[in-house]
Amino acid sequence: MIQMSAVASLVVLLGIIFVLTYFKKWGWLWREWLTTVDHKKIGVMYLICALIMLFRGGVDALLMRIQLAAPNMHFLDPQHYNEIFSTHGTIMILFVAMPMIFAMMNIAVPLQIGARDVAFPFLNALSFWLFFFGAMLFNLSFILGGAPDAGWVAYPPLSEVDFSPGPGINYYLMSLQISGIGSIATGVNFIVTILKMRAPGMTLMKMPLFPWSVLGSCIIIIFAFPALTVALALLGLDRIFDTHFFTMDGGGNPMMYINLFWIWGHPEVYIAILPVYGILSEVISTFSKKRIFGYKSMVMSLMLISVISYFVWAHHYFVMGAGPGVNGFFAIASMAVGIPTGVKVFNWLFTMFRGRIRMTLPMMWALAFIPCFVVGGATGIMLAVAPADYQFHNSYFLIAHFHQVLIGGAVFGLLAGMYYWWPKVFGFKLNEKLGKWGFWFFNIGFYVCFMPQYALGFMGMTRRVYTYPAESGWGDLNFVSTIGAFMMGAGFLFIGAQIVYSLFHKELDTTGDPWDGRTLEWSIPSPAPHYNFAQIPEVGSFDAWWEKKRGNRDSLKTGSKLKPIHMPKNTPIPFLMSIAFFIGGFGLVFSQFTIAMIGLIGIIACMLWRSLEKDDGYFIPVDEIKKATAKGVS
Repeated sequence: MIQMSAVASLVVLLGIIFVLTYFKKWGWLWREWLTTVDHKKIGVMYLICALIMLFRGGVDALLMRIQLAAPNMHFLDPQHYNEIFSTHGTIMILFVAMPMIFAMMNIAVPLQIGARDVAFPFLNALSFWLFFFGAMLFNLSFILGGAPDAGWVAYPPLSEVDFSPGPGINYYLMSLQISGIGSIATGVNFIVTILKMRAPGMTLMKMPLFPWSVLGSCIIIIFAFPALTVALALLGLDRIFDTHFFTMDGGGNPMMYINLFWIWGHPEVYIAILPVYGILSEVISTFSKKRIFGYKSMVMSLMLISVISYFVWAHHYFVMGAGPGVNGFFAIASMAVGIPTGVKVFNWLFTMFRGRIRMTLPMMWALAFIPCFVVGGATGIMLAVAPADYQFHNSYFLIAHFHQVLIGGAVFGLLAGMYYWWPKVFGFKLNEKLGKWGFWFFNIGFYVCFMPQYALGFMGMTRRVYTYPAESGWGDLNFVSTIGAFMMGAGFLFIGAQIVYSLFHKELDTTGDPWDGRTLEWSIPSPAPHYNFAQIPEVGSFDAWWEKKRGNRDSLKTGSKLKPIHMPKNTPIPFLMSIAFFIGGFGLVFSQFTIAMIGLIGIIACMLWRSLEKDDGYFIPVDEIKKATAKGVS
């Protein structure tokens, strides 16, 4: 199957090269996309990559479910199964959830706060290309050398050279290190953007909830991701340079890796879910035609979650014997984080209460999120009970729980955001009929897939099981779970078909406001030009855009005189520097230090090039702005 993956990847690559060559699009690709620093185009590239990787990770999931559909199956050999579940978890969390979050951030945040771009456009482009080439390096493992096989957490000693001697774990370490640098840069970038680039008059408490949620997520990023960086670096030194940070016979301690990993790993859950809370607040408010209930309590709960998220990591190993004091502290913290989450759920319900609800696709995904996430949260409280966790730990109950919060939470919410802002990005709506087929297949399939896994956990089935005997009694529930997985796969295919169909049968705006947007996201289908605003608005109140539409012109003002707009110029440096990171990472994967040095020299050269580059940008003249404004695009 690895050979089949290699052939399939080669066919896709050759197909892309043929299309670009046949239609003479290489120059267009370079000018408009590979060298762009426009936040909207970067958001689109993040979104495309996330959807492709969702397909890739979903195929891994289906392969696992086929293997587990019946007792004593041998569809996959044990080694391949280890590689599949290891890459599935890594891809879904770091190469699907994270880029889709960054896509929503890039697409919406500057527009919502009245900024023409992010604070550091060059750094934004570099962040994307580091993510992209990190993902490419990770996926290369299935084609060349062997994929990681120690689980998505890569615990030592299993991930040390003695137990995983091939290059697979090195692929994991280098790819996550490269993409993680981009994630930290994104966190810094959006914190500065939100704090320093809001439109005149937009105080923090007049800011829409989605930027608030992004701010909370980015605060977690800049404090949590360095812990992962250190853990991966130390494990890489163990594997490549024969140090002994995590090897017991050399004086190391593998528990220190586990601590460092989960100091990042559990806040990572909130990095993924906080922006979803912001998206749901926008969607539910819009399609209920009501201002969000309890704005201040929503802001406080977002910030409270971002703080408590740092004090829960040890609940991942209650069974290690740390003692009642440690277990008690982390149990209480794990339960406490459910309080601000509950505040948000009740606020969404009260927002819908007596509202004029419209069942559009974004609203359907938002409504599907609420009961699913409530169940996931309740099972999380069960796992936070330290004595009970001795029963639940590493069982399929845990598998069902975190899929409930990461799929039923993050994925559902991010799909709501994708549908919600799609018209603003591309200028047309996605086909509703195909989208609803996708919604129902995915949602019903989700419950059919994961509800049986709670029962399997109680019946003693542990995670990472390759096969099981018929006497276990697990066969029937596993078969039902596999059916649900394929229903989810069918739902994703409907979503893909919806996008392709809509590209060729665009549903244009006939009402002037198909989403009836009521908050500051301007979600009507009129894509912003690359400079976003002809004039930066002056914000006079919360929900200023909605109030302006209702006749209160003082809530949102613009200046009377157009001026030339200064824009940053495109640059190839982020793309080329990320290629250098890829080359350096590839060299370290195979301990080929000459190749690694070539990559390092490339990185340094790009940094010097950037330091000498005159980033004067360019000005958009007033005449061009007037023409664009006359066409109604700004």
